[in-house]
Amino acid sequence: MQQIQNQSLVSFMVANPQQGIAVTNPATGELLGYAPVSSENDILNSIERASVAQKEWAALPAKTRAGMLNRWFRLLIENKADLGRLMTLEQGKPLAEAQGEVLYGASFIEWFAEEAKRTYGETIPAPSADKRLVTIKQPIGVACAITPWNFPIAMITRKAGPALAAGCSFVVKPSESTPLSAFAVAELAYQAGIPRDVLQVVLGENSRQVGVIFTSHPLIRKLSFTGSTQVGSVLMQQSAADIKRTSMELGGNAPFIVFDDADIDAAVAGAMASKFRNAGQTCVCANRFYVHSKVYDEFVAKFDAAVQKLKVGNGLEEGVNIGPVISESAKQGIQALIDGAIAQGAQPVSELKKLDGLFMQPVVLKDVTHDMKIVSEEIFGPVAPVIRFDNDEQLIEMANDTIYGLASYFYSQNIHRVWKIAEALEYGMVGINEGMISTEVAPFGGVKQSGIGREGAKQGIDEYMDVKYLCFGGN
Repeated sequence: MQQIQNQSLVSFMVANPQQGIAVTNPATGELLGYAPVSSENDILNSIERASVAQKEWAALPAKTRAGMLNRWFRLLIENKADLGRLMTLEQGKPLAEAQGEVLYGASFIEWFAEEAKRTYGETIPAPSADKRLVTIKQPIGVACAITPWNFPIAMITRKAGPALAAGCSFVVKPSESTPLSAFAVAELAYQAGIPRDVLQVVLGENSRQVGVIFTSHPLIRKLSFTGSTQVGSVLMQQSAADIKRTSMELGGNAPFIVFDDADIDAAVAGAMASKFRNAGQTCVCANRFYVHSKVYDEFVAKFDAAVQKLKVGNGLEEGVNIGPVISESAKQGIQALIDGAIAQGAQPVSELKKLDGLFMQPVVLKDVTHDMKIVSEEIFGPVAPVIRFDNDEQLIEMANDTIYGLASYFYSQNIHRVWKIAEALEYGMVGINEGMISTEVAPFGGVKQSGIGREGAKQGIDEYMDVKYLCFGGN
């Protein structure tokens, strides 16, 4: 493994393959090391310790918890370079993107450190003079999370931040593909003073086994999951047995819409930012492009010209914009969607190039039709299918024709159209003349089969709190 300056960030790794999960660099195939694996008994013990620690953690003044979270935030910022390098090594995204994710992930810790002191209750006008009615907010208890590989730091901090701020303890299972980043950010949390039993990282021998433990354990009161709709549905069903609170951030199929009155150059810039970040492996990235017939050729030409300038390679190399996809199965799935679209009449705007390893050449496909599989599937790769449309009604029907409803984007300079389309799109988030919408200060989440609940913003901490109503009589 390439040298990490802060060796404490990888001090958790084990030398014995029988005690850990092998973690490899998707760009080179290099073995980075072994992340420690927890047995079933280890995970059960972690939950029990978390339950004991949660009561002491919740009893601390909110200002005290906020102070520890702020120290954690500062340590994340101070270790941006090492954390970014570690993430690039195990996940593949370009170093600049990885360091950007560290800052993005840290922003949730800072935000919820501040929100910890603002979990206000309220007074309610009573129906009679002898009563006083108030509400207070209390932490729900032990919270757990299952996080994905594509944002191995931010998807943890976006959940851990509000949980810890609210007074919950937190047990997280990261992806087996990217566990090193999870253990590293937890190590910094401990250095900030957050007790080890309050924040725990566990890796099971079997992902399904961990899911069953999390959803069935009586001490766990909340499960937060980011991943596929199929797995999220199973976890929700399992959680229903004892009515656990759940938050689900699931699949997406984001439309990116360019109207005939759009600023085409701005739309191209937004499309590049939305589509090709992390090699297209994001839940909110543009998945299908709908472009008005009047500007279709202009947009496609400018878009493809920008795409051809992207540099594919090892994320540690200078100037690389597109790293590898996460696995061989992912690459095969993406290629199958490309091949299927071409077989149905789609055309690559520029010559297709087959690359070795887990690398894929970014591609723009024109003459795509709405009925192609590549339009209905979540691509999760550097492929941009572009579809024509002729009027707003046709566009809305196609854009909403999906089980998903996470993110959407459109470009228009007509204020009347802007309001009409923004209200008509069945998505939890809408980017209007903007391709980058994620921020800690705004609520992140979807509708339909893209999930339930919101992360970030003031709503994020409410996901980890119960509202208790107090009725005082005899006044």
